[in-house]
Amino acid sequence: MAQSPKGAKDGDMRIDPALVRELAQLLTDNELTEIEVQDGERRIRVSREPAAIIGAAPAASHALAAAPALSAPPMHGKEDIGAAKEEVAGHTVKSPMVGTAFLSPEPGAKRFVDVGDAVKAGDTLLIVEAMKVMNPITAPEGGVIKRLMVADGQPVEFDQPLVVIG
Repeated sequence: MAQSPKGAKDGDMRIDPALVRELAQLLTDNELTEIEVQDGERRIRVSREPAAIIGAAPAASHALAAAPALSAPPMHGKEDIGAAKEEVAGHTVKSPMVGTAFLSPEPGAKRFVDVGDAVKAGDTLLIVEAMKVMNPITAPEGGVIKRLMVADGQPVEFDQPLVVIG
């Protein structure tokens, strides 16, 4: 166990920098945002939100100054989208610009296309709105819509997959 920091009293919690580093590494390796361990009266919690934060029991908060700061980049949560989707063979139509995808010509209207619909070259698949201009995204070839990869009103990036035609 690490030496107690200068000025620590016998009742103060002693911080083990190696344990804190090990917990921080577990956070990174397992893509966790928080981990807590307890050993008798000692309890250490390491969490990572926008920036790395080290926490401990309130009575020992002044002892944190002796612990090394974590220097890992902030972690971002992953969106839970369910089970991994299987790859679909076909031609992937990608966004030619940054904007907002709309699957119908106006709110409440029928979608341009749905999965399973047959399309021919030149048919409108969806619209990408960029800077108040509605840009139709058309089918480069005929086929059947295998997958819609965006939701109505979803922001899209340049070269982001939108639709798979097979």
